[in-house]
Amino acid sequence: MTLPLEGMRVLDLTRLLPGPFGTMLLADMGADVIKVEDVSGGDYARTAPPYTGSGMSVLHHIVNRNKRSIAINLKQKEGRELLLELAGWAEVLVEQFRPGVMERLGLDYETLREVNPAIVYCSVTGYGQDGPYRDVAGHDMNYLGYAGILDATGHPGGLPVICGVQIADLAGGGMFSAMSILMAYIHMKKTGEGQHLDVSMMDGVISWLAAVTGDLFISGRALERGEHFLWGATPFYNVYEAADGYMAVGAIEGKFWKRTCELLGRPEYADMQFSFDRYKEIFDYFRATFKEKTRAEWMEIFAGEDTCVSPVLDMAEMAEDPQVLHRRMVIEVDDEKVGPMRTLGIPFKFSATPGEIRRSAPSLGEHTDEVLAMLGCSAEEIGRLKEGGAVA
Repeated sequence: MTLPLEGMRVLDLTRLLPGPFGTMLLADMGADVIKVEDVSGGDYARTAPPYTGSGMSVLHHIVNRNKRSIAINLKQKEGRELLLELAGWAEVLVEQFRPGVMERLGLDYETLREVNPAIVYCSVTGYGQDGPYRDVAGHDMNYLGYAGILDATGHPGGLPVICGVQIADLAGGGMFSAMSILMAYIHMKKTGEGQHLDVSMMDGVISWLAAVTGDLFISGRALERGEHFLWGATPFYNVYEAADGYMAVGAIEGKFWKRTCELLGRPEYADMQFSFDRYKEIFDYFRATFKEKTRAEWMEIFAGEDTCVSPVLDMAEMAEDPQVLHRRMVIEVDDEKVGPMRTLGIPFKFSATPGEIRRSAPSLGEHTDEVLAMLGCSAEEIGRLKEGGAVA
């Protein structure tokens, strides 16, 4: 079976979570992704706990599956020359250094396009290649903080709440880099023209604000935490405590709200969905009522009903959920390095060319010899490069 991106050749110079997640999406669908790592330790994610029984970081294992690894010392002239040779082979290069780093190494887009005019060169940074924050260090919560998302998350009067997943890293960095690469790749295949992609994690998450910036753009006033109906301002879109956890009520449409009220024993509330003066009464009733039963008991009541009511699962419960297992988003694999283990599945569901997990995450420099041989290096030359510290 031919995978959708089979034949795409990618050099991945990224680390930790944003870039590796994006290139994992490409690799899962067939792209040949060569992970270019430093000779002294490689990707920092290799040391991130927890670890598998074989000592491999689970984070590294997941986001670097289906890739090959070559360890190159880019601070050495011979190492940089090797990367330029690889750039002639590749169609895509992804890097995640701060702006200016690749230029100082002599490996920036303008230099690589002389070697390969068709190369798609993707730079992933927190704030972008230009602007007053271009050189500022940051992590996920910093980008969310500047984007207004961190301030919007949590309860009125309390601290902003840190999200349980790294939205800016995974979406602004990983997903937007993969999408940008695919669009530029299609253009390159049509025209032969490569280009530089400037992916900012802050830009990406700001673009997600479409549903919650209406008040700001119309009246000039930004809503405070808890004011928007999607932020917990209303009874029909909120979280309620059950006897053994929490329930999520997302009954936005009138028909869902009506049936929810009926099943909770208050059909008269159906006409009060937007009666703001009655919200305290409705909130008090819902909060008291949901506490009376467990999540399982509530789901027996709501089963088969159009209400948009669901339990709030913890991650252990998620991993055993029948829908999750049916969709193969948590799967059992017999990993070539780790052995039998559970891991996350592939989110893309294609009828003819589904993605697949073909190989384990690579050890540091596991494919150095293989990749250099692909470039035409002899065994003697590979030995000399290793001895000189240009590769490992």
